[in-house]
Amino acid sequence: MQKPSIPKGTRDFTPEEMAKRNYIFDTIKSVFRLYGYQQIETPAMENLSTLMGKYGDEGDKLLFKILNSGDFIAGVPEEDLLSRNSVKLTKELSEKGLRYDLTVPFARFVVQNRDKITFPFKRYQIQPVWRADRPQKGRYREFYQCDVDVVGSDSLINELELIQIVDEVYRRLGIRVCLKINNRKILSGIAEIIGEADKIVDITVAIDKLDKIGLDKVNEEIASKGISQSAIEKLQPILHLNGTNREKLAQLKEILAASEVGMKGVEEMQTILDLCDKVSVSTPIELDLTLARGLNYYTGAIFEVKALDVQIGSITGGGRYDNLTGVFGMDGMSGVGISFGADRIYDVLNQLNLYPQTNKEQTRLLFVCFGKEEQNYSLPWALALRNEGVNVEIYPELAKMKKQMGYADSKHIPFVAIVGETEMANQQVMLKNMMTGEQELVTLHELKARIM
Repeated sequence: MQKPSIPKGTRDFTPEEMAKRNYIFDTIKSVFRLYGYQQIETPAMENLSTLMGKYGDEGDKLLFKILNSGDFIAGVPEEDLLSRNSVKLTKELSEKGLRYDLTVPFARFVVQNRDKITFPFKRYQIQPVWRADRPQKGRYREFYQCDVDVVGSDSLINELELIQIVDEVYRRLGIRVCLKINNRKILSGIAEIIGEADKIVDITVAIDKLDKIGLDKVNEEIASKGISQSAIEKLQPILHLNGTNREKLAQLKEILAASEVGMKGVEEMQTILDLCDKVSVSTPIELDLTLARGLNYYTGAIFEVKALDVQIGSITGGGRYDNLTGVFGMDGMSGVGISFGADRIYDVLNQLNLYPQTNKEQTRLLFVCFGKEEQNYSLPWALALRNEGVNVEIYPELAKMKKQMGYADSKHIPFVAIVGETEMANQQVMLKNMMTGEQELVTLHELKARIM
């Protein structure tokens, strides 16, 4: 018989792992709610017409397509089947696909529900996405995204609140981070000033690699894109910018004085930093001109969060986009959002061992009973404790004490309540602390006080 297995690039999660993941999700959700964001969900599958063409050719190839139900080949002409043209066949065999990210479904949601929602619309979404990628370490075919976005507002207060959300989430999780920030308008201004405005994407894709491949290789890559030597020379002082955020902005004001779009970007950055000063953001913020993040998409501020104590890619990222819903025929809907990488945050917390000692999903107390009568005696006690919010189990089988205690041990249950004839006669239980081994006879009232 074939052993059961799961598809490559997917994972099972044990109860212990789920408790850790839920700790991350619950922490993130509770901070989102503080700022008025509300949860939505969209279906795991979307119409392919919604998904195709939104992620470029590469993204289209990585979409998981779902075969039409029933006899999906019946209506396909013989010549199409024999042509072996996979693109054409896919259109005839499949109308739906698994979502690739949460952003395109969100855009579809906003357009479809525009009459029911209030703008500015503040939503968060925590759901799995699927990509038919080659699985490798840290890259999965099924993974969770935690997105938070506000659409229908140009105000930079939204950017400030996202920075505050980052600050609070990582403070609660105990992860030391640095928030890198940039602005697409500044990058456009730089490309304009050096005389290569139409090569903005080539330039930024190259400088995005500065910390990975070094300055010389970046200059080589820029030159290979047909950018003139004089333009590359003009770019050097910008790549060497240093000092505090304010000092960098002062230098940029001089460098970008002749670029209207560049100066607008500097002004936006100045405003965001001034707002951060007003609310005392404790996370270090660094203006980083090499930060580009999917530039075709972003139009204003760009964010990226790096963990300081673990070697790992960015654990949160996002930015301002001016036309989220344009692909669905609803123009002029500006928004800003960020996405928390739950799987990477999980890896960071594991490496740094930052999970809380007590797991709120764990059973707190197990009733160990010697017979049917003892089990019946335990039922109202268990109910009273559950009514107080305590996680309680009664061992369901009439097994030997050793087996019941072994069960408590293997589930890391911190307390057991042993019930025998003596305990029942005195309206008590014998409470055992599984960590220290201490035992004492207690009433229900005393039991609550000891374990809560």
